[in-house]
Amino acid sequence: MIYQQIFSKQKKLAVIGLGYVGLPIALEFAKKVKVIGFDINQERIEMMRNRIDPSKELQPHDFEGADIHFTSNIEELKEACFFIVAVPTPIDEHAVPDLTPLFRASETVGKCLKKGDYVVYESTVYPGCTEEDCVPILEKYSGLKAYQDFKVGYSPERINPGDKEHTLPKIVKVVSGCCLESLEEIAKVYELVVRAGVFKAKSIKVAEAAKVIENTQRDLNIALMNELSQIFDRMNLNTYDVLDAAGTKWNFLRFTPGLVGGHCIGVDPYYLTYKAKALGYNPQVILSGRNINDSMGSYVAIATIKKLTSLGKNFSDIKILVMGITFKENVSDIRNSKVADVVREIRQFGVQVDVTDPYANSKELEREYGFGLVEKIGNQYDAVIVAVPHRDYLQFDEDYFLSITQQNSLLVDIKGIYRKKIQKMAYWSL
Repeated sequence: MIYQQIFSKQKKLAVIGLGYVGLPIALEFAKKVKVIGFDINQERIEMMRNRIDPSKELQPHDFEGADIHFTSNIEELKEACFFIVAVPTPIDEHAVPDLTPLFRASETVGKCLKKGDYVVYESTVYPGCTEEDCVPILEKYSGLKAYQDFKVGYSPERINPGDKEHTLPKIVKVVSGCCLESLEEIAKVYELVVRAGVFKAKSIKVAEAAKVIENTQRDLNIALMNELSQIFDRMNLNTYDVLDAAGTKWNFLRFTPGLVGGHCIGVDPYYLTYKAKALGYNPQVILSGRNINDSMGSYVAIATIKKLTSLGKNFSDIKILVMGITFKENVSDIRNSKVADVVREIRQFGVQVDVTDPYANSKELEREYGFGLVEKIGNQYDAVIVAVPHRDYLQFDEDYFLSITQQNSLLVDIKGIYRKKIQKMAYWSL
């Protein structure tokens, strides 16, 4: 059986796509079995060969003791018998799923497939995508018959960037297969690295659906908090004060308002709504939540301008510092950052905006959003927007913000990390 062949290192396991999801998976398996780490980006391959994680999530010591060969050569990928596909599944500018990376990865794997091989997808997709869209590609490029000549499964990734506590071995892994035999084999393979154990889903579609609703649920709960924050702001109530009070009830779910970006919570719901619409159902609750969360960058920007106007500031003279541009705290990833929406909206008022972030790369920002990081923080800002609660910012106190601002200045604390600590400045949070 394939598990025994991999476990005994007679055959190799391959991971296709070595981003923030694929690389941790590949290295974890490489502690136990022989692994081929495949990525189409040769520059990234060279970095990983030198024990550098391009995503800046892992440290050099995480590569130690790993029996892994990094490559962008499809010929070397043919040595594997168990393929894990962990490529990005983004959305386009119209919020429509972009499955191009997934389909190209399927073509690559299809060219390498042999009888008896396994293919397991980890990328987030809509229910039915693996069997209806990916399997035909595997068959076309391999010339083999799915389920007879090779087996297919789906095991949704649960990697949380920046989270050093909930790592791959500690999180229950959902697994699924195209038949009972494949389910058992896939479960055994993942049990090699997941100490928390695996959950055997009833079918591939069930596993796909489970993944896509995990982040849809979070998205909706955050959207509720964002809507409440707008309502409470009109009542001159601090949302976090309200949440503290409500949180004393045993079954109250503690979510907080904020900017929902990145490539999970802000993306996955669109995969579900896309499929729902294709089936003739118009999802209302999910899309309402998406609309609220997608509009929060504009809301924060306009609220900031209004607050500054009430302080008597003149548009032509206003200067604002935005602290934090990555999509979440303590990561370097700037993809789909909603802080960029804040910056763009404020600049439409003709206001000067400086951006700083200890994790982001200025050149990447320039390419992605058309602006970079300020080289040196000034001391004449009319407002400071702490947009991302990086650990580096938690040490700051009001004296620090007073030292970089003019008189009669404003602190916008999106996540409320300085609540009850600001006395001399105007203060606002979601």
